[in-house]
Amino acid sequence: MQQIISLLMENKPGALMRVTGLLSQRGYNIESLTVARTVDPTLSRMTITVDVEPNIRAQVIKQMNKLINVLQATDVTDGPAVNRELVLIRVRTNQQNRTAVLKEAEIFQARVVDSTTEGFALEATGETEKLDEFIDVMSSYGEIEVTRSGIISMSLENKKLRLSSPVPCGAAPEEAYELQEAE
Repeated sequence: MQQIISLLMENKPGALMRVTGLLSQRGYNIESLTVARTVDPTLSRMTITVDVEPNIRAQVIKQMNKLINVLQATDVTDGPAVNRELVLIRVRTNQQNRTAVLKEAEIFQARVVDSTTEGFALEATGETEKLDEFIDVMSSYGEIEVTRSGIISMSLENKKLRLSSPVPCGAAPEEAYELQEAE
């Protein structure tokens, strides 16, 4: 079963390697991984979709929270969250199908990002199932090429990470961060 994990981590060299290393050491297959800097350039947000058994999901989160550079690991699989993915599709189609391709793109709220005499490049965002369906529909109009971003996720729970004052020398870095209920 797929588990979606959201990580807030320090934006430092080797942080990504530690996370993926932990998953590969335990034999978990990474289905998708996205990572980018947050508003604070010293922090990154990583979303990982990993194939794990339901009975060990909590254990995966505990293991992630123990990693150096990880400030917070959260399982957003079943909780209130917004999950989105981006897909770019190049559709090569004949002149007779161009109007139909544009109408289908409009139905899926996709946007044309390039147009040539051979076809279109389309961009769509949404939930994975919706994008799978969009890809299936577009493949019926001709040859396609697909690039996907992987899932990104934002928890809608009423919790936030509150950064404390700097940690004195010699203290563990985890002590500088504290998860609290939003007020």
